[in-house]
Amino acid sequence: MGYDSIFWLPVCAVLTALGLVLTYTYGRRRGYRAMLRGAAWSLIPIAAYLTGSIKMLWKIGDAIGNFASGFVFSPVKWAGIGVTALCVALFFATSGRERRKAARGKAESRAAARTDKKAAPSAATPPGVAAPAAGTAALPAVRQPEPAKNQAPAKGSRKGGAALDDDMKDIEEILRNRGL
Repeated sequence: MGYDSIFWLPVCAVLTALGLVLTYTYGRRRGYRAMLRGAAWSLIPIAAYLTGSIKMLWKIGDAIGNFASGFVFSPVKWAGIGVTALCVALFFATSGRERRKAARGKAESRAAARTDKKAAPSAATPPGVAAPAAGTAALPAVRQPEPAKNQAPAKGSRKGGAALDDDMKDIEEILRNRGL
């Protein structure tokens, strides 16, 4: 059955009329906005006929059908699918390695820059504060608020803030391990 063997005007007119009837039926419950949207969808078949797009869509569908029927029964095409799958697998396998290698290179360059900075004490280090040891990141000093004289120390704190200091030491250790 070819394109010219079908009378397209009646087919498109029936599809448009059916769409408009359904739009009116369902649109009464949903409101005018839904009705207008349904009318827009319903007018597509007649618009395609009037612009000549149906012939183009027919040719596209025919080409896809011919390609698919020739594709299913052709061992050469299936070999092409296998080679394509191999290409995709190789791309995925190598892209992850490149990202990890690039990240490793950045981390090494940051570590080298950090050791260069730590070789000489910074001028920003306040007097009376020791410069951080080599290989550790300088973290800002955390000042503990002093409890009021009439208040008891908070629950869980040992000797006025030892628990908080332990937590900070854990955080500092994690940051050092991460290279931050």
